Amino acid sequence: MAPILKGLDMNLATDNVSVIEGEMATISCRVKNNDDSVIQLLNPNRQTIYFKNFRPLKDSRFQLVNFSDNELRVSLSNVSLSDEGRYVCQLYTDPPQEAYADITVLVPPGSPIIESREDVVSEGNETELTCTAIGSKPAASIRWMKGEEELTGETTVEETYDRMFTVSSRVRFSVTKEDDGVPVDCIIDHPAAKDLLAQRNLEVQYKPEVKIVVTYPEGLPREGDNLDLTCIAEGKPHPHQINWLRVDEDVPPHAVVTGSDLYIENLNKSYNGTYRCVASNAVGEAYDDYILYVYDSRAGEGAPQKIDHAVIGGVVAVVMFAILCALIVLGRYFARHKGTYFTHEAKGADDAADADTAIINAEGGHNNTDEKKEYYI
Repeated sequence: MAPILKGLDMNLATDNVSVIEGEMATISCRVKNNDDSVIQLLNPNRQTIYFKNFRPLKDSRFQLVNFSDNELRVSLSNVSLSDEGRYVCQLYTDPPQEAYADITVLVPPGSPIIESREDVVSEGNETELTCTAIGSKPAASIRWMKGEEELTGETTVEETYDRMFTVSSRVRFSVTKEDDGVPVDCIIDHPAAKDLLAQRNLEVQYKPEVKIVVTYPEGLPREGDNLDLTCIAEGKPHPHQINWLRVDEDVPPHAVVTGSDLYIENLNKSYNGTYRCVASNAVGEAYDDYILYVYDSRAGEGAPQKIDHAVIGGVVAVVMFAILCALIVLGRYFARHKGTYFTHEAKGADDAADADTAIINAEGGHNNTDEKKEYYI
């Protein structure tokens, strides 16, 4: 028997094919240089599908697409897993030449199934979600997204029948109240599928958020005024109970509590204190405080003005500058008058007839000692 030369090194060529189950595959046997040799295509069982342009195999899913001296091209419609395998392009030369085309059938998984350990979870607790992709080939991969955040799951792969795979992924994480309503996506990555995902919106219960709003008065509470407080409480589930209390003291006896509102008439200083609104639901309770301080009825009249330290600093600087200028002027004044005094001591000496007379007549002489006095400051 003559040896068969592989088409890899010769002038006979073909290509591997990947096809999604149910779709069409095309096998092309190409010859670079043909000396009128016969081209035929064989299935994985080495049964002849096409001999030149004739189809001896009685399977109408195979159809001739093109036949020439340099190519035999055949299509296979409605591909199934049983069609997967190695197909042979054969050229009848001496010795014969062969090239191989591997058909790989891709099977997309069914719609993913996402399940949660519990439908509702309370804030601060951990939840668990599981996503399963059944019956794919090859095995699918699974990714998780919580809103814009990617999560890391634990994946298991199980091979079932006929080289098919079932893939499961499990993810765990703690939830907060901000997670309520956030979508969690199980995303399937597979060469035979696009945009395949399952989604579950988180339902998170959380304790109330409480805020006290002063409905009246708009300004400072004064003696004789009325006080109206409203307690706003939101939670999931909605708070089933709202209570008002006065920390460390009793609520004034004539205070009126209507649902979430607290109303007190004719305020006086004995009502000062911390008023607390407490709201609770199945998850827990929370509260908010309002500190009441009742001012005199004339509160705000004649109240000391806010001290502007910048203005005070400016005034002090101006005063210091004025004092400094005054000291400079006084210094120059005294310096000038002291010089004048020494000059006047010799006055009258120029007109004396002799030295003795000049000394006697000079201002500042001993005769005038009692009249000339110096004062120093």
